[in-house]
Amino acid sequence: MNGWRKSSYSPHNNNCVEVGVGFDAVGIRDTKDRDGGHLVVGPAQWQAFLRAVKNDVLDT
Repeated sequence: MNGWRKSSYSPHNNNCVEVGVGFDAVGIRDTKDRDGGHLVVGPAQWQAFLRAVKNDVLDT
């Protein structure tokens, strides 16, 4: 993944996740453990997740 970034809404203490967007994949990793691996999903799955978050349809 290239260009890892975290949300500007994230606190400054690195308690967040980072997203890296590639050509055909989106990577998600823990900011506190950048070398600990990352989850990779397809762009469609990432967009579905973002819609679910924005529409508040995820169980907590």
